[in-house]
Amino acid sequence: MILDIKDFVDEYYVERKNTNSTKWDLLEERFGDPDLLPIWVADMEFKAPDSVISALTERVQHGAYGYSFIPDAYYNTYSKWMEDSFGYKVEKEWCRPATGVVSALYWFMNCYTEEGDAVIITPPVYYPFFNVIRDLDRTLVTADMTENDGRFELDFDLFEQKIEENDVKLFILCSPHNPAGRVWTESELERMLAICEKHDVLVIADEIHQDFAYGEHKHTPAPLIAAGKHTDRIVLVNAASKSFNLPGLLHANIVIENDALRQQFDDYAGQHIKSEKNILGHLATQAAYEGGGEWLEGLKNVILSNYAYVRETLGVHIPEAKVMKLEGTYLPMIDLRGFLAPEDTKEFVQEKCKLAVDYGEWFGEGYEGYIRLNLATHPKFVKEAVDRMVEEYKKMK
Repeated sequence: MILDIKDFVDEYYVERKNTNSTKWDLLEERFGDPDLLPIWVADMEFKAPDSVISALTERVQHGAYGYSFIPDAYYNTYSKWMEDSFGYKVEKEWCRPATGVVSALYWFMNCYTEEGDAVIITPPVYYPFFNVIRDLDRTLVTADMTENDGRFELDFDLFEQKIEENDVKLFILCSPHNPAGRVWTESELERMLAICEKHDVLVIADEIHQDFAYGEHKHTPAPLIAAGKHTDRIVLVNAASKSFNLPGLLHANIVIENDALRQQFDDYAGQHIKSEKNILGHLATQAAYEGGGEWLEGLKNVILSNYAYVRETLGVHIPEAKVMKLEGTYLPMIDLRGFLAPEDTKEFVQEKCKLAVDYGEWFGEGYEGYIRLNLATHPKFVKEAVDRMVEEYKKMK
């Protein structure tokens, strides 16, 4: 049974403060103020599904935490989730484990490119994409999206132009797109992949937000586009961590259909990736996919309710603030430039409203004046954050 919003919150809300939480307990280190209301990094104030807690409790109580392997039952469950949710049947032999999506991005960059190679991304986009390119001395190429009536869209001509001009070797695709909140249509994905095919660009598809698509918007895994025409240049990575609040358990899934790309990765891993499997990470993921479906639907109802409160309240009381449309993810951007100079954003949000948020410039140049809010949390925090913004806005008038 899918719980309504109040019942879901009552059952699963948990206090995170003083639990070594990055989101709550590193505020002074990250923002210089321990007393902010944190509504930034993408994790939640909700317990994982009961199926996860039960599976972990049983395994912990067993008491032995020795070397472990990932059983066939895991791959069967993962494949069933992917097929039932997205129509994508994943074969075990295509899969490789990772300690996280960001870790995997570093592996892929070293595996499939050389220093100096050009890598393209589409800002505003998840800031670790910038980090991995710069950290590993690749050449950063950006094809910025265009905001149109609260919806970010990719300029395909610009995307192709940047690939041609810079001899791009690799594209990191964010699908659904964080923080733009976009769920790419199949036609959009087909255009991106066709351009990459034309110019021999490898595609790393980060699909960690795959389980968050709303209404008529449907997520399509990149390998399914054009009836699988482009799978020979796609490396997919996803995880249950964002969907079920499991990031601290350090487990993600790599899917590589193409034999040559998979062998290239295995050769790289044989020399550079020597970590053992996380005995609890893959167990939690399996339990989430087996028994967390109704929990996830309840969570999505909370997210959509929180989004409605943000959009409606700001629409009435701060009409100059533009809330981006939320097709997917749980991290919408808000454009505050209608009433704030970009350089005044931090003063308003952090010093006056006492909020810890993700700032637009973290996601690319030119996005000063935007903020990103995490809506996968207790409605009381969202209400408090928005109400503080409204109160401080009124003081400006």
